[in-house]
Amino acid sequence: MTKRLLGGLAKSMTNTLQVIVIGGGLAGLLNAILLARAGIRVLLIEQKHYPFHRVCGEYISHEVTPYLKSLGLYPRHMAPAQINTLKISTHQGRLSTLSLPLGGFGISRHQLDLFWYHQALDSGVDFKLESKVVSVTYSQKRFQVVLYDGTELSSEIVKGAFGKRSLLDKYLQRSFMEQRSPYVGVKYHVKYPWEPHEIALHNFEKGYCGVSQVEQGKLNVCYLTHRDNLKKSGDIATMEKNVLGQNPHLNRLFQEAEFLFDQPLVINEISFKPKQAVEKHLLMSGDAAGLITPLCGNGMAMAIRSAHLLSTSILTYFKNNNYSREQLEKEYTRAWKANFSYRLAIGRKLQDAFQTKAAMDMLVTLARWPLMGRLIVKQTHGSAFYP
Repeated sequence: MTKRLLGGLAKSMTNTLQVIVIGGGLAGLLNAILLARAGIRVLLIEQKHYPFHRVCGEYISHEVTPYLKSLGLYPRHMAPAQINTLKISTHQGRLSTLSLPLGGFGISRHQLDLFWYHQALDSGVDFKLESKVVSVTYSQKRFQVVLYDGTELSSEIVKGAFGKRSLLDKYLQRSFMEQRSPYVGVKYHVKYPWEPHEIALHNFEKGYCGVSQVEQGKLNVCYLTHRDNLKKSGDIATMEKNVLGQNPHLNRLFQEAEFLFDQPLVINEISFKPKQAVEKHLLMSGDAAGLITPLCGNGMAMAIRSAHLLSTSILTYFKNNNYSREQLEKEYTRAWKANFSYRLAIGRKLQDAFQTKAAMDMLVTLARWPLMGRLIVKQTHGSAFYP
């Protein structure tokens, strides 16, 4: 494997960059791989060094599995858990079970991102790791990107894949940053008896917790809660006992599981406000483009599909001299809305419903009816995506 990890960047290299990708999650890595395999000179900038954990549900719908297999990016060698059943519980623990017709697989971001990182290196992607972007400006048809260490880069295209919330969002004055968000995300990996084919969504006051198996028999436990719960409890451990523990399924899990992290992973101020897929000429994908709610069915699959859409548009731009930047931005915005706007809207409505006990009780009751259960799944999940 040829290492393409760059410390100081030669001026000759920066002058030949065609695309800079900011952020090395699923959308960023896939974009970089697709473009590099097509002969585009790509630099990916990531704040951390692989591998590392992320706050994430770690379930990928099989809607994208054929696509990943066609690219050699499906993690077959990790034997990911195959999931086909969803269980939803009310605050009191009353359960409904729904079948997932397409199903999905469970894989940790720690391992999947590392796998794709190596695939990106093999594909010819250049990396600058442990680096933070402080500004991006556009002038005379090129971007100027400045890093925290003072490094200045230039490229024709900049793609944003910097996740749910970033200092760059503030720098770009994105509208969703104007109001603080009350949501906090917390994640663990644990050892606990579990049926590998199941994924669970356990509700509690002003929040919900997803549980599913990833590789090596580990469980991903990831929950979203309102900051009021944390404020009233004083700390995470007390909140988990007094608030999450009101749901008997979660109470049992938190009492009996073997926790594999020294400390929980926490992300603050998760916003579910709509975003723009293009912001000041930056092309966004994944959470940076639409901030995908957990209840849209599958944010990881949507990030993958958005990367495919954006890569297709960028390649058309580079290969077709008559395809202007304005056309690139308009076409990608149109494609993003056509593929995801309805699904995102449904997810936001469900997000609101999950905040009230009465609405949650009604939803779980309705989900017990086979026709209604299938409708809920259909409204929040995509169809199979083939290359």
